[in-house]
Amino acid sequence: MKEIEVVIDTEEIAEFFYNELTKRGYVPGEDELEELADITFDYLLKKCIIDEDLDFEMED
Repeated sequence: MKEIEVVIDTEEIAEFFYNELTKRGYVPGEDELEELADITFDYLLKKCIIDEDLDFEMED
């Protein structure tokens, strides 16, 4: 199986949830979105879908 590198950005996850929830008639607050993004990230870690790389630095 080929290994690929994927970068998971919790801000991007929060934006995704905001867009999807507002489409469904919900208006979540910023705090709720951040919590949902963190929970999603933790879920992906727990399921071994991603590995947390603490040494990774994003280039601007």
